[in-house]
Amino acid sequence: KGSAEAARMIDILEKEFHAHVRPDSGLGIKPMSETGSKRLIRKAIRYAIQNGRRSVTLVHKGNIMKYTEGAFRTWGYEVAKKEFGESTITWEDVAKSHGGQAPKGKVVIKDVIADNMFQQLLLRPEEYDILATTNLNGDYLSDAAAAQIGGLGVAPGANIGDAHALFEPVHGSAPKYAGLDKVNPTAEILAGVLMLEYLGWRDAASRLRDAVKAVIRSKVLTYDLARQMPDAKEVGTAAFADAVVGAIHGAGR
Repeated sequence: KGSAEAARMIDILEKEFHAHVRPDSGLGIKPMSETGSKRLIRKAIRYAIQNGRRSVTLVHKGNIMKYTEGAFRTWGYEVAKKEFGESTITWEDVAKSHGGQAPKGKVVIKDVIADNMFQQLLLRPEEYDILATTNLNGDYLSDAAAAQIGGLGVAPGANIGDAHALFEPVHGSAPKYAGLDKVNPTAEILAGVLMLEYLGWRDAASRLRDAVKAVIRSKVLTYDLARQMPDAKEVGTAAFADAVVGAIHGAGR
């Protein structure tokens, strides 16, 4: 048997909406506001414009959840047209009026059903740039996308609000590895890159990112990447970080 609260909800659904719900069902409410959706999509579009990105894709499941995720899609196109009309263009307009080639300086706004987006990540990742989506879809997609580039150990995260921002790896704390000098610090370092970009220190951000690329290219890697790459030299956390520092100094000579 479910809770009294669930029973009340089932009673409302049956009386008000004539929906049959089994008495042993679990129920949840999925609120999705216009305010929150537009705030997120607005930040995604603004980031794309400020950083020279090519597109923003609205990822949703609006074909099934029409009043929540379908609304997310609608609100996304609305905010793009109303607030960023001079800087954006829809994919439909690109295909219809520009022969499939986006005009220079325009950010393309398009949308993809969430399950199709997983296929697109695998088959056509180069066709996508920034994804704007809901929390649940984003949890799935971010881990899947991280797997494409080596795993969560290389995936940084940014939580950016109207007045404050927090930068961190997307992975958890992994306490079982504490003190072992084993884990990959790349996600932490690249979170620092995102922070530097947010602060406007783009030269420092570029130097740090380039240093990480150089070390990975040289195949000096922690265990998680070393096992995926032939002829890699496996090192610990500290040695990898030292290699990044060395690459920064080397690039400055």
